[in-house]
Amino acid sequence: MRPGLTELEAVLAVARHGSFRAAAAAMEMSTSALSQSVAALEARIGTRLFHRTTRSVRLTEAGERFVADIGPAVADIHTALERASDETGEPSGTLRLNTSTGAARWVMSPYLIPFMKRYPKVHLDLVTEDRLIDIVREGFDAGFRTADTVPGDMIAVPFGTAVRFAVVGSPGYFAAHGRPRVPADLARHACIRARMPAGHIYHWEFERHGQTMAVDVDGPLTLGESQLMLEAAEAGLGLTYLAEFNVASALSEGRVERVLDDWTPSFERLCLYYPGRRHVPAALRALIGLIKETG
Repeated sequence: MRPGLTELEAVLAVARHGSFRAAAAAMEMSTSALSQSVAALEARIGTRLFHRTTRSVRLTEAGERFVADIGPAVADIHTALERASDETGEPSGTLRLNTSTGAARWVMSPYLIPFMKRYPKVHLDLVTEDRLIDIVREGFDAGFRTADTVPGDMIAVPFGTAVRFAVVGSPGYFAAHGRPRVPADLARHACIRARMPAGHIYHWEFERHGQTMAVDVDGPLTLGESQLMLEAAEAGLGLTYLAEFNVASALSEGRVERVLDDWTPSFERLCLYYPGRRHVPAALRALIGLIKETG
């Protein structure tokens, strides 16, 4: 008996996620069912595809060759299925999107909720994480990021207004330590430093009347996730520098206050981005259309 598409997809999912549990969740299968599918395929072809330990899963040398061989073929099959599905007219199926947590909050109400109401047959799978990933390798149809972080080989659809940043701290922090008036004052303040996905520490960027500067702030805490930075600032641990869409609710509710407003510049707009070398499924085309329509 020849292997079925589900077995091949199971192997690709495990290779992509490096975990049977994560692959099973992505495929909406039980971990045991997915493991059995992979084991059945290995038995059928007489080759072990994965090295398994209690802590890790990695491809064998034969597994690496196998994944490289079947990956394009399975992608072509999915493209054919998507094209056939497109003939039915109304978009349907699963649309997998990757985005940062803050960007997800920004796009949910004006774009994604109206999209779901307009196209009820589409299942939206939205994964939020602040690290930048290869959306093709990780199995996503598209992603949301600021324009400056979109890979050059992707098609980008910008929308909305330029993203501004804000320096914020808690009312209690400002009562105890005062407020910075110019960026140089940050040297006397505790700042929550941001570790970027590539590992380096972000330097806070400022601009006023043509004068630009990047400040390497110091403080008691370094974090790599925007929500944690905001929570730390709300707790009075220091000042943080985040996109406005990350702090809008906290500002409106008075949990944090803004400083250096006239020094914080605008950056790139958000973009929906996707690989141009693939067939664009109907659900993604519909989302692109709604974003362009909404602006």
